[in-house]
Amino acid sequence: MHESLVPPDSIEGVSEKEMLEWKTEYDVLATLQNMGHRVESLGVSDDLSVLRNALVEKKPDIVFNLLEEFHSVPHYDQHIVSYLELMQQPYTGCNPRGLTLSHDKILCKKILSYHRIPTPQFSFFPKDKKIRVPKRLKYPLMVKSSINDASLGISQESIVSNETKLKDRIEYVWSTHKADVLVEEYIAGREFYVGAIGNQRIQVLPIWELKFDNLPKNTAPIATAKVKWDPEYQKQIGIKTEPAVDLTPEQKKAIEHQTKRIYKSLDLSGYARMDFRMAADGTVYALEANPNPNLSYGEDFAESASTVDLSYEKLLQKIINLGMRYQPAWQQVL
Repeated sequence: MHESLVPPDSIEGVSEKEMLEWKTEYDVLATLQNMGHRVESLGVSDDLSVLRNALVEKKPDIVFNLLEEFHSVPHYDQHIVSYLELMQQPYTGCNPRGLTLSHDKILCKKILSYHRIPTPQFSFFPKDKKIRVPKRLKYPLMVKSSINDASLGISQESIVSNETKLKDRIEYVWSTHKADVLVEEYIAGREFYVGAIGNQRIQVLPIWELKFDNLPKNTAPIATAKVKWDPEYQKQIGIKTEPAVDLTPEQKKAIEHQTKRIYKSLDLSGYARMDFRMAADGTVYALEANPNPNLSYGEDFAESASTVDLSYEKLLQKIINLGMRYQPAWQQVL
């Protein structure tokens, strides 16, 4: 885990708000300990020797990977997993290739399009290049960084309705996030989160839906950074995720089928969550794939798993088992 997210030995006197940043780390660590596993937390941020020394000295059976960045760069987690493979160390979660293909949102969209998996029309704008807007794009459009995750940088202003606003937002993302920009058609409709777990054989978890009970007028129902990470705002606008209802058998089957196709197309392993939007005509569009999603107790991935007899303890154990069974290249040549 990141060194700033190593939880304290005791949470006595810690408020829910104070715990929010490292809740996942605490939930996983405490639960594994309660299950009887011998667990030690390791904080890593910008020094690989910390990880190397722990692997050499402790010789763990498996590393439970909760690290999401290195050198403060979110998509560098793929390199840490690569390092674990170079050290011939089993780990949980997604492999380096799957992390690379999923984290690069532009590359991910190209792969989905190649496999004819429905996804919103898109274009990308390299940093500080002249902005040329393709005629095929239809407003409204969603503007986002090509590499950030967890809705970082996404707000109501990310949805634009004309070329002037589009160019302004692209330049804002360039200057703020120092990355290329992905622009895609905004799909109005229901938003679904679908968990998947497995290596070669994939289990699709029940479909979860994001809902807004008290969304202000003229506000788009999108998962902004504030929606995802501000508990007070969540209460204010009535944010909740719950089992999706009123889906026809055909719609449910289509979403589950797309989930498996995305998982395989991006070479994912361990566990992941796919985000979808369903338009008014019933067409389901894949928005993105999230390997190693939020694993907090009570969040949508764990809650969805719990409805199919995968309690939090069973879920963590299954993730460990999948990590132990995953065969990276170094195992295949021995």
